[in-house]
Parts: sequence; C-alpha cells; structure tokens
Amino acid sequence: MLESLLVPTGIVALAEIGDKTQLLALVLAARFRKPVPIILGILAATLANHAAAGAVGAWVSSYLTDTVLHWILAASFTATALWTLVPDKMDDDEANRGKQFGPFMATLIAFFLAEIGDKTQVATVMLAAQYPHLLLVIIGTSLGMLIANVPVVLAGNFAADKLPLALIRRLAAAAFFVLAVYSVYKAMRVSGWL
Repeated sequence: MLESLLVPTGIVALAEIGDKTQLLALVLAARFRKPVPIILGILAATLANHAAAGAVGAWVSSYLTDTVLHWILAASFTATALWTLVPDKMDDDEANRGKQFGPFMATLIAFFLAEIGDKTQVATVMLAAQYPHLLLVIIGTSLGMLIANVPVVLAGNFAADKLPLALIRRLAAAAFFVLAVYSVYKAMRVSGWL
C-alpha cells in the first residue's frame, strides 16, 4: 500500500526536474513574488489534472489482462524514460496564461493547461494502471510535483545552479527504465514465462 504512494512521489519528483512546469513555476515566482498563492495554485492544478489522469489509468487497467497491461506499462515507461532525456521548453503562451488574474488563478490555469499531455501526466496514467490504490497514486504524484516545484518557487534558480540538469535528467530516465524492467518482469511472471 505504501508503495502506491512512495513510488509515484519519487518518479514524478525526478521527472519534473527541468520540466516546462518547473520553468513555469520560476516565471510565476518572478512575476508575482507571492509564493503561497503560487504553491497553492500548483497543488490545486496538479490534484485536478492528476485525478483525471489517474482515473484514466485505473479505467484502462480494468479492461486489460495483467499480461497485456504489464507489457504496455513496460513500453510506456521506456518511452517516458527516453522522453525525460529530452529537455523541455516553455512557449510564450504558457508563460503568459492567466496574466490578468492574481497569482493563485494564474498558476492554477497555467499549470493545469501545461500539464495536459506532459510526461508527469502520462506517468500518472501509467502509475494508476499499475498500483491498486488510486488515491495514494494521485497524492503521490501531486506530492512529487510539489517536491520539485516548491523549491523553485521559494529559491528561484538556486538548485539549478548547484546540480547539473543533465545528471538529474539521467536519474529520472533511469528510474523510468527500472519501472520498465520491473513491468517486463511482472509480465513474464504473469505469462508463466518465469
């Protein structure tokens, strides 16, 4: 049960490092200089977005056999690992969304939209399909987003100056590859190949 919380937290926290939403957090922090409403906006947007993604993952898993699900998860985690190695860029639209609103609404709108189709949303779908406790997965992925983004909001560029982003991307990719290998192992066990 605890695994349904801790693995999603770690995976999303690693995957989020250097992500466009982290850049967005930095832009919002610099623009508004009000960390509490920005952090609350990140939390609200992430909970809403990841709840929808988790529901999709749970729904998909109910229609697939364990063997098929594990093979799909292995392929998805591998693709996400490779995607994690590609640096994200934030377009001007994402940086300017919600400009006419205050810090909370601007963050809520911008983060929710930026997360649509993002690798952490895809990871949430995959994790919800893999782990039985949907609520813990959603809490874990949302906690992972906060772990990665709150320091950016509070400290700006400090962490990015101290840790090489390439190393962090490689660690996140390695975590997804480990999940892919684990999914292959589970698929082989369910199939009776092991």
